[in-house]
Amino acid sequence: MTYEFLQHYWCFIVSLLGALLVFLLFVQGANSMIFALGKTPQERRLLINSTGRKWEFTFTTLVTFGGAFFASFPLFYSTSFGGAYWLWMLILFSFVLQAVSYEFQNKLGNFLGPKTFQCFLVFNGIMGPLLLGGAVATFFEGSNFIVEKGNLIDVDSMVNGQWSTVVISHWANASHGLDALLNPWVLIMGLAVLYLSRVLGILYIKNNIADDVIRRRANYQLVASAVIFVVLFVAYVIHLMVKDGYAYDDSGQIMMEPYKYLNNALDMWYLTVVLLIGVVLVLYGIIKEVYPVTLHPSPLTSNGIWYAGIGTVLTVLPLLLLSAWNHTAYYPSTADLQSSLTLENSCSSYFTLNTMFWVSLLVPFVLAYIVYAWRKIDSKKIDRAEIANDDHAY
Repeated sequence: MTYEFLQHYWCFIVSLLGALLVFLLFVQGANSMIFALGKTPQERRLLINSTGRKWEFTFTTLVTFGGAFFASFPLFYSTSFGGAYWLWMLILFSFVLQAVSYEFQNKLGNFLGPKTFQCFLVFNGIMGPLLLGGAVATFFEGSNFIVEKGNLIDVDSMVNGQWSTVVISHWANASHGLDALLNPWVLIMGLAVLYLSRVLGILYIKNNIADDVIRRRANYQLVASAVIFVVLFVAYVIHLMVKDGYAYDDSGQIMMEPYKYLNNALDMWYLTVVLLIGVVLVLYGIIKEVYPVTLHPSPLTSNGIWYAGIGTVLTVLPLLLLSAWNHTAYYPSTADLQSSLTLENSCSSYFTLNTMFWVSLLVPFVLAYIVYAWRKIDSKKIDRAEIANDDHAY
């Protein structure tokens, strides 16, 4: 295994985790519509207990995604998580609110009331996907940071006879990541992920809850969310295909290349094929649930989440790889072009990547366990009687 192979392999693994995370954001998408789909306290408890059985999968995947990035591409981790910390702190804060809200909304002594914690879930349901989508957009749009590897051997870092903290990269302004939200295309990508999560959340609720009233409301919400998502996603993809991208040559010199991401899509046609298959599956999962509404307002079965979910993974995975493979700077710097991060200049050592390669072979077994646990949890659809009789329900 060559060093280059391992770099591309770990880029694939991290991108796969990112794609799975986007799919699992259906939890946030459903939570963002708690008050739109649930008009009574009992209906809202149905919704919260449905997503409450899956939120750990999303949170764990988010942590694993960050951990894999840290181990394989540590310079990205230190630059993004250390420099754009206000953006990442907002994301993590919203997910912490989510965990607290599930556990405490119906506990004895909750003087804030269940509705307050339900509002926290809505906050996480909106801000989580919006900010994560914005963070993904910076892989194409760039971020305002500067990398100075020379600081590692800078003798001026000696202060009063002691070594001061060495800073390799830093943000070029005081916003620490929030400035990315001033880019309209970052917001468009963030909103696209938000409405995709709502679409997935609705499809999951229809699949998981046996309640005609909630399913009927979900049908109408699905149409609106799907239309907005498609418009935003198509707009961003068109923008991506016509914009200049960040390329680098064999010497590591970063340069702007016209139509870089379009060229990537043509050069790596196999990724484009997978992306198109994913888009078709997402659209099929949506249409499959929308079309029967006129004939069967309350279908007994609803499996659109699986078509749309698999389609989401197959769409996001190649999209992320288009930002990094084929001599592309996956984390561009708008402050200093040569500070942009590539697979070659930001990765761990050969020994680290090679060792982690063998550990990664255990991933299929972990995924198999998740599938098994998921099937056990969803062996029976949630209904009003179950929530009323379950002392351990949220």
